[in-house]
Order: sequence, then C-alpha cells, then structure tokens
Amino acid sequence: MNRSNTGDLISKKRKEKGWTQEQLAERLGVSNKTISKWETGRCMPDYSVVKDLCAELGVTVAELLDGEEAAEKSVRLYDSEQMLELLRRTQELEKQKELLYGVLLIVMGIALQFLARTIGGSGMRDFFSGLVSGASIAEMLIGVYVVGRGLAGR
Repeated sequence: MNRSNTGDLISKKRKEKGWTQEQLAERLGVSNKTISKWETGRCMPDYSVVKDLCAELGVTVAELLDGEEAAEKSVRLYDSEQMLELLRRTQELEKQKELLYGVLLIVMGIALQFLARTIGGSGMRDFFSGLVSGASIAEMLIGVYVVGRGLAGR
C-alpha cells in the first residue's frame, strides 16, 4: 500500500469520469477535503468507504490499494474481502497505538510528579522541582488530549 500511488489513482480515475472532488465527495458522503487528502497521499480512505469508492471509480480493491490498475490476466493472492479486513485491522491498530501513546504520556507525567516532590530542599533544587512539576503537568495534559482525540475517532 502506497498512499501516494493510491492518491494518484483516485485522482486519475476521478478526472477520467469528469468529476470534481466535490462531486465524488457527494457521491461517497464525505467532504471534498477528505478527497483532497486521499489524492495528495496525506491519508488513506477509511475501510468503510473503500467498497463504495471502488464502485464509483470502477476499480477493484486490490487496484486501489496497490495504486495502479492491474494487468488484464493478473492473478491476485487475496480477494477484496480479505484486503478490506486487513485494511480495517490496520486502521484499528493505528488507533490503538495512538491511545497507548496517550496513556503512556499520562503515566510518565504522574511519575514525573512523584519525582518533582522528592527533588526539593534548596533554592536550586526547588527551581528544578518546579520545572519538573511543570513539565509533568504539560505531559499529562498532552496525554489526555491524545487519548481524547483517539477516543473521539472511534
């Protein structure tokens, strides 16, 4: 799967049909910004719209994910359903990875809070204690943001 090649194929097929990004977006029930992200290779189509996208563009799932049209007599090792399931699982793992990063940031922030409480004592130590405490709070806030964003995407 190459996002750039997939985007180029989407763009090519859309233009062959004479559609604008807005028209394709309307047919699929997504925004034209989403189509733009696909075509520029910034992200891949969600597995829930891949079948509809393939039907609209007149390509197979394998061709879409490969980013190129298959030769007439080419043999595929996987069928479309298997490829869609693989795409769904991959996207789910990406979301889980993001949640894990957020939780890890929160845990590290809590650990830094405990560390900050043990550093104090003199003027310089109090300064570093405050610095570590501030960093831990920032880290926990970033972790909460990442977890929230990950859960909102579900």
